[in-house]
Amino acid sequence: MKTRTKDTRYLTSIALMAAMVILLANTPLGMIHLPVVKATTVHIPVILGAVILGPGAGAILGGVFGVCSMVSNTVAPTLLSFAFSPFMSMTGITGALKALWISVGCRVMVGAAAGWAWMALKKMRVNYAAALPLTGFVGSMVNTVFVMGSIYLLLAREYAQARSAAVDAVWGLIMATVTGSGIPEAIAAAILVGVIGKVLLQAVPYFAKSA
Repeated sequence: MKTRTKDTRYLTSIALMAAMVILLANTPLGMIHLPVVKATTVHIPVILGAVILGPGAGAILGGVFGVCSMVSNTVAPTLLSFAFSPFMSMTGITGALKALWISVGCRVMVGAAAGWAWMALKKMRVNYAAALPLTGFVGSMVNTVFVMGSIYLLLAREYAQARSAAVDAVWGLIMATVTGSGIPEAIAAAILVGVIGKVLLQAVPYFAKSA
């Protein structure tokens, strides 16, 4: 009976976090307007879910994030939607598989990596006040590095064509995105995960015990 109750609570918690991901992905709440760039917040519940429920739950939530990204880039395509939607592929089935990895696979890794980072920091007995922001930063950077790195490795030619740039200029464009957008997003994630994660772990004894 206790196991069934725990499983139900676990699944309910994942569902609630998934609802938060979907909400952020489909409303202006999913973006923070910084002085220079816009920072996404959609991965915040993914990281928090990984902290509270573990890497497996984080991976599931990351998958939800990825599907939302894929749907968004299919329904409302942008210049780079070919990298996130298999239906917008510029190179047939091969390009579709690459887009599926970038949009969904990379986001699954965000949740898994955040969960593993949190577990590692706990084993090293890092204080929660430091561990939570560090986990947020790591999770966010995994999102940026995996997505932009995959675009560079898998779709450099298509990316250059979309940006009207030479192929040998793609590395510079990728790094500009990582530093100009990825780092501010990671700092925002560190702050939000640090604040919200502390509240969740203190407010819900079950979470604090299992985290």
